[in-house]
Amino acid sequence: MGAGEGQVNLVNWPGYVVKAQKAGDPDWVTPFEKSTGCKVNYKDAGSSDEMVTLMKSGQYDGLSASGDATLRLIYSGEVAPVNTKLVPNYETVAPFLKDRPWNSVPTGSGTSQMYGVPHGWGANVLMWNQSAVTPAPDSWGAVFDANSPYKGKITAYDSPIYIADAALYLKATKPELKITNAYELDDTQFNAAVDLLKTQRGLVGEYWSDATKNISAYEAGSIVLGTTWQYNANVIGADKKVKVGTTVPKEGSTGWSDTWMISSKAKHPNCMYQWMNWIISPKANAEVAEYFGEAPAQTKACDQTVDKNHCTTYHALDQAYADKIAYWTTPTKDCGDDRGSVCKDYSAWTQAWTTIKG
Repeated sequence: MGAGEGQVNLVNWPGYVVKAQKAGDPDWVTPFEKSTGCKVNYKDAGSSDEMVTLMKSGQYDGLSASGDATLRLIYSGEVAPVNTKLVPNYETVAPFLKDRPWNSVPTGSGTSQMYGVPHGWGANVLMWNQSAVTPAPDSWGAVFDANSPYKGKITAYDSPIYIADAALYLKATKPELKITNAYELDDTQFNAAVDLLKTQRGLVGEYWSDATKNISAYEAGSIVLGTTWQYNANVIGADKKVKVGTTVPKEGSTGWSDTWMISSKAKHPNCMYQWMNWIISPKANAEVAEYFGEAPAQTKACDQTVDKNHCTTYHALDQAYADKIAYWTTPTKDCGDDRGSVCKDYSAWTQAWTTIKG
């Protein structure tokens, strides 16, 4: 790796790149700038679709991509393979986050080529208002039941990737559909998931993609049940305005494992490699994981968290918990099995989502 170029331009989820505005604010950017000489310029993105669009502009050196964006970026040539030997802190990243379908590509020799470094991960959990919803739900059926007593007060994540949540539920409850992977859906499987979501549309009071709005809806009582992030539940718990419960239902859960990736057109590749190594260093990864509300990817980060229960709360080192999660993965036409290329790709998911919400 050569000398830093003096700056690095990033696209990121809000909360992943934080620089103090006043004394006492969280800040893991300034120490990086001082130690490397690479000034960090960054842009918060509100969705995976926005991230993909921004990366195609060629103005950015890298991004923190979720699995519903990664393969789009890899197969369109927008991001480059990562030489993990140039990222020393990669060695102690949790093994169950490496060489996965959303952050690597098979080489054909039984190995995979990484296209980034894992950053943090978590499950999309079922959350409910404990005073309004009884008994405590243990199944995603609670948000899909057409006769739900909570009609109008149910919420769902506002993204085409939410179709996978319906598919995961159907995988467990409709074995005749033979769904094996919630992101590899043929015509029949896909249509079943879309039909379920069209039925759910009549139950949904509000779709959410902004965590703050999701939190506010629960605290206001306009929403009492739905899919969320553990971060949202923790904020509500800290606010103490309403008591909520969360669970990974018996059917399992979708979730995310975010990956820092480098642009194939990066103008500052050395600074980008230094950033990737920094953000998964124990202290920085602990800081961002606590701030955002997720499990750190770095196994050594758990010794650095201020809250010594953080890694327990987020199951950071718990591979059994992690294995329950169907991580966001960009749908492609390739079904990944002997069905061939008859599965619905992300463009089809996007079109269907517009129809569902319409």
